[in-house]
Amino acid sequence: MNFRERCDAIEECYEFLLAYAGQGLPSDAGHSSGSQVREYLSRAVKGLTGLTSAIAAEGVQSDAFTELVERDARDSLAVINLVLAQPGISSQLIDNLNASIHLRALLTDLFLVDEVLKVQGAHTPSAAGVSETR
Repeated sequence: MNFRERCDAIEECYEFLLAYAGQGLPSDAGHSSGSQVREYLSRAVKGLTGLTSAIAAEGVQSDAFTELVERDARDSLAVINLVLAQPGISSQLIDNLNASIHLRALLTDLFLVDEVLKVQGAHTPSAAGVSETR
């Protein structure tokens, strides 16, 4: 997975989790969105694994920032894996995951990297005049 694919998997997961949290489900068992919650969380785990390498491959070179993203990705993986290990995933559990400072920090890191890549792209001759919207 490249950076963009990883970022999309993580962001799509978070958006799904916001909707799931609002459903008031006591468990993911027996609900169509319940089976999807594990699928989205698993995709996010795949996106998080190797995230810093994907960022470096995009040309973002900063040892300090890489360490920060690595820590935020590791912390996010820990809380997501905790949720995935539960026999039932309630809307309340997901609401608490959504509120996790670890996940929010990671999302902010991704938004920052996305903006850095846009700025870097705007300064390359081949990208002059080309803008990408998210």
